[in-house]
Amino acid sequence: MLDLALTGFVFALLALGLRRPFVWVLAYLYIDILTPQRISWGLLASLPISLIAFLLAFGGWLMLDAKNDTRFTLRQGLIALLLVYCGMTTLAADYPDSAVEKWAWVWKALFFAIFLPLTLRTRLRIEAATLLIVLTVGAIVICGGIKTLAGGGGYGTLRLFVADNAGIYEGSTLSTIAIAVVPLIWWLARFGTIFTPNRLVTLFALGLTFACLLIPIGTQTRTGLLCIALLGVLALRSAKRRFLYAGLASVAVLVAIPFLPESYTKRMNTIENHQSDQSASTRVAVWMWTLDYVKDHPFGGGFDAYLGNRLRVPTSKAEGSHNNVSIKTEYHEEVGRAYHSAYFEMLGEQGYPGFLLWAWIHALGIWQMERLRRRWKGRTDAQRAWIAPLANALQLSQMVYFVGALFIGIAFQPVMFMLIGLQCGLWSYARRIDQPLHRAPRGQGGQPVLRVKTA
Repeated sequence: MLDLALTGFVFALLALGLRRPFVWVLAYLYIDILTPQRISWGLLASLPISLIAFLLAFGGWLMLDAKNDTRFTLRQGLIALLLVYCGMTTLAADYPDSAVEKWAWVWKALFFAIFLPLTLRTRLRIEAATLLIVLTVGAIVICGGIKTLAGGGGYGTLRLFVADNAGIYEGSTLSTIAIAVVPLIWWLARFGTIFTPNRLVTLFALGLTFACLLIPIGTQTRTGLLCIALLGVLALRSAKRRFLYAGLASVAVLVAIPFLPESYTKRMNTIENHQSDQSASTRVAVWMWTLDYVKDHPFGGGFDAYLGNRLRVPTSKAEGSHNNVSIKTEYHEEVGRAYHSAYFEMLGEQGYPGFLLWAWIHALGIWQMERLRRRWKGRTDAQRAWIAPLANALQLSQMVYFVGALFIGIAFQPVMFMLIGLQCGLWSYARRIDQPLHRAPRGQGGQPVLRVKTA
């Protein structure tokens, strides 16, 4: 039944695109995030469904969609430069076969981030893309939340729609993305027009947020805990009653602690002392190796250059009790260990030029969303009141990603580049509708009357 439902839904989306080509863009978002071809064991598994949706989305826009409101932004240009640069480092990679395998999906993530903003010409399209991303991530998150409540969690053992622990289904990656979409959930609950705000929408938003918070517990990832803490602090900026919010959040944490699994609390304790945890110690060793590597290879070693590392990792363990405690140090040999950090991933694979391009793309996003938030803050009319909150939500999502990316190699994570595409689309849309404001006819109270397409 699951296979039939997935197959039917995917083909229904593709069929709807015959009438509205933008639906093909939404179909690609759904397929690239959920990867139904990996869940299915029938027809979808035998078809290159992701490539089909990609070609339909781009071809539909190229041949059938209007281009009159399309703008190409600076960030899209920077992503294009990063795409070209990554292609060049792939040709000269230290490990060509492995590099080509990663390039096969990285170029699509980068290209789609360039392409997506060109299709987001209206508020309805921006909202539809945001909704598709949130609900698709939500499908995975709800599955994980249910299994966590049923006691099926554990580090590296929380099984979702697919059996392997890769891509968005990897525990730390899913924890980061789950927390990153929480601000977007509440933007949709407050300003959505596809599902207009009401009691049921609010209840669903509460339930989905709860499921998102359960994912770091179910996966037992330290990264998820840090992402939750950061989002909680950042949310204070837009909270109307900050002391009440802080008090309720503190009470919620205190109430939740007794219900947390013992294995989860033990793993979280290693945040303070990474030397006692081999995994954390190995990450630090890999980061030091990367810094040494990039000194001799300033342009990077191409995708998966980490395969060349050879590490001797020390771990410390306390033995004894009370006043008779001794520290025992053991050494472990590690070969070809991954970066476990997007920052060092970019530095090792793409060198200084690639890292600076990547950092520029993300820093510019924070700056642009802050400009939009301040420029459109306080607008009360329905056509403009949603812009500042969406800019704020996208900014919060990106900052959560910054923290998660410190400890996971997700420099090219497709969902995050989709959010960058949303940022570029919102930036372009807001600047376009902002220009006629001073020339628009005046309505009651001297406010400009703005006419904006909504479909």
